[in-house]
Amino acid sequence: MPTRRHVLSAAALGAAALATARIAGAQLRPGDLMPTLGTIGDREPPRNPAGGRFRPPTKLGLGGGPAGNNWEAIPDQQARDMVRAAWDSGVRYFDNSPWYGLGLSERRFGSVLHAFDPDDYVISTKVGRLLTAAPAPPQVGWKDPPSFDYRYDYSAAGTRRSVEDSLQRMGIPRIDIVFIHDLAPNNREMGERWTEYFAEAERGAIPELEKMRAEGLIRAWGMGVNHPAPALRALEVGDPDIMLLACQYSILDHAQALRETFPRLAARGVSVVVGSPLAAGYVVGRERYLYDGTIPAWVPRKRERLSAIAARHGIDPRTAALQFAAAPDVVSAVIPGARTPEQARENARSMQVSIPAGFWAELKREGLIEPDAPVPA
Repeated sequence: MPTRRHVLSAAALGAAALATARIAGAQLRPGDLMPTLGTIGDREPPRNPAGGRFRPPTKLGLGGGPAGNNWEAIPDQQARDMVRAAWDSGVRYFDNSPWYGLGLSERRFGSVLHAFDPDDYVISTKVGRLLTAAPAPPQVGWKDPPSFDYRYDYSAAGTRRSVEDSLQRMGIPRIDIVFIHDLAPNNREMGERWTEYFAEAERGAIPELEKMRAEGLIRAWGMGVNHPAPALRALEVGDPDIMLLACQYSILDHAQALRETFPRLAARGVSVVVGSPLAAGYVVGRERYLYDGTIPAWVPRKRERLSAIAARHGIDPRTAALQFAAAPDVVSAVIPGARTPEQARENARSMQVSIPAGFWAELKREGLIEPDAPVPA
């Protein structure tokens, strides 16, 4: 006999499914594609101004998580076709990490990018985990990973070795941006001990990356984290150029980054790469919100209202979310992932849609985005 808890849980799941069904073109399964709506112009993808600290040339990049088989495994050729579709759509910034699929994503990105002139694109990768060959991979979230184990290493020697390993995996001559990865309190393997790892990075990775930048081996460095504290601490102990902030600025949740994190970074001339601009697919209909396995109680209704307003204005939620995340001056790139060539192409198309000013005005009037949040002109 079902308990009251079971009945309430079933009701909540049913309500969530109904809300998802109301999202036109919702991406319910891996590889689904939300169609791009609205008037698509012939303008170039938004670009960053020249001068100041190093920024990628274009504000739209490609995130490497799906190429590392996050959530679902994809074939090698599909991953390569997806990267090439992004390139053909004008994307010239590619973000990666040894952690994504235990080297799998770097190999897949490199199998495409090595054929292009490195002066024609920007690539970032990350340091903090070193991969070593193993009889079998550890228990990780990546699907069908290769047989590598990993260990955390934020030392100077570990940082330089990680960069060299990434160059070899990708088969390219240069890495432009290096992020110190996942050194944060919400990394479950660290928790409150993240400060100990940060102390190692302060002695090792940070001065080593600044040395590599001075040597011309890299062009920029920063933190690649899902929590603001490490990025802000890095301002106190180093001279970073750019931060990859995932899970911190989206059309669904952005107040803290807008009011606290962004102003402090901007004051130092440090720009932001927005990771997870679609909240790990939740904006477009997937029933997962970011990466901790839970969906906050306030999110389903907010997504439903956002999608309804978008439909009234003739646009789709993905387009709204990507352009919203790219709007602040401090943001130098947004890096949605893509699982298929079609998804990569539609991400690029979303950046070319002319969104009616009335859409943003209604979102602010309804309290769905902050009243002072920057929106596309």
